Amino acid sequence: MAGRFGATVVIDRPIEEVFAFLADGENDPKFSSRVLEIKKTTDGPPGVGTVFASTVKDAGVKTSREFRLTEFEPPAKIRWTETSKNAVTAPEGGYDLEPAGDGTQVTFYNVLEGHGIGKLFAPLALRSARKGADQFAASIKAAVEAS
Repeated sequence: MAGRFGATVVIDRPIEEVFAFLADGENDPKFSSRVLEIKKTTDGPPGVGTVFASTVKDAGVKTSREFRLTEFEPPAKIRWTETSKNAVTAPEGGYDLEPAGDGTQVTFYNVLEGHGIGKLFAPLALRSARKGADQFAASIKAAVEAS
């Protein structure tokens, strides 16, 4: 069974600047402590088909993750799918951006899904992600505003 989590935050930066920061997946470690390293594995600027490979640490366990951008509509929308095979994956996720006064409102979401034994862990991962979603959004805000 899959489940969704997410949050919304207003960032004190223009929408184009926020979009560019989020589109560069190599910025993820600046706001996500679980991302230990990440690299773009495809050529060219970010867009539909761009792939990012990462090493993450969840609940003390390191895993390799790979995400492919599936929708890319500057400066308002980014979507991805996880293509790696792990016990719990994010088959769908994204950012929606819209102007908010002098800043930008960002809404992010991810869908988590368990596979095999991961079906047992997915509800716990989802509960933890939902609990930390607002803090994660605040971390995105702090990272973008510091850049």
